Amino acid sequence: MNLEAFILGCGGMMPLPNRHLTSVLLRREGELFLFDGGEGTQVSLRSLNLKWKKISVIFVSHTHADHVTGIPGLLMLSSQVDRDDPLYIIGPPRITEYVESSRRVLDMYINYEIKVCEITEPGVVYEGEDFHVRAFSLRHTKPCFGYTLEEDARPGEFHPDKALALGVPRGPLWAKLQSGAAVLASNGREVQPAEVLGEARSGRKFSFVTDTLAFPGIANEVRDSDLFVCEGMFENELLQDAIAKRHMTAEQAAHIAQLAGGVKKLALIHYSPRYTEYNLQRLLKEAQAVFPNTVLSRDSAVFPIEYQD
Repeated sequence: MNLEAFILGCGGMMPLPNRHLTSVLLRREGELFLFDGGEGTQVSLRSLNLKWKKISVIFVSHTHADHVTGIPGLLMLSSQVDRDDPLYIIGPPRITEYVESSRRVLDMYINYEIKVCEITEPGVVYEGEDFHVRAFSLRHTKPCFGYTLEEDARPGEFHPDKALALGVPRGPLWAKLQSGAAVLASNGREVQPAEVLGEARSGRKFSFVTDTLAFPGIANEVRDSDLFVCEGMFENELLQDAIAKRHMTAEQAAHIAQLAGGVKKLALIHYSPRYTEYNLQRLLKEAQAVFPNTVLSRDSAVFPIEYQD
């Protein structure tokens, strides 16, 4: 099952040429999840030729303009096609007010159901058949949440030789064992999945954190992330500015990834507009000194998220 993250916008505060405002799209076997929707989100969706009408949920970190101004256009765009499934919008308090006032003032034509859910406390905010999305509190100038999408553990590797030795012939019974169901062998003995499967294998984990002070609790939430997308708004010499504005530096993001343990890759995002493309290398260098497997996210970048086994 494919899982990949598309960077739709990597900028913070104001859009720049080739740097739209913060937005990340996660595609999981055709189903799409959007994390924030800053200005320029539609442009990036078009340029990447993504099937935006399949977006199931929009997860909003907070209601500052550089994270939500792309959402109204996306809602109107989705009315250009037939859509049977509802669109969920999950976010902090006042996200309902923002969506409803946008629809009213802009006189939107909407031909599908929009379900807005405000987060009242951290925890699981969305569940699929074999995964869940968890929201956790961040520390910004207004209510703000980070998110993790984590898959359930997968069954262990199937051993055909063990199945045959236990009298289970090749065919549909093998599929049942792999799905976790016991079956009857040819000799009438009940064979349990544990007898033919190896140890359970982990699923994958994606984490998204932006617009917050750095604090140890973030590390607890993003532990074992295969991809950790995190703001790195400033270089370390502007640490006091970051603290005053309740943001973090690239180096602090790297420390969180290091402290968390098990993080496979850190992708910085939400850069201050003061940094040119060339100067972003300073952020990268400071982060890599702490957490070597750090990269700069760029608009239209794609990060495949692979199974580790």
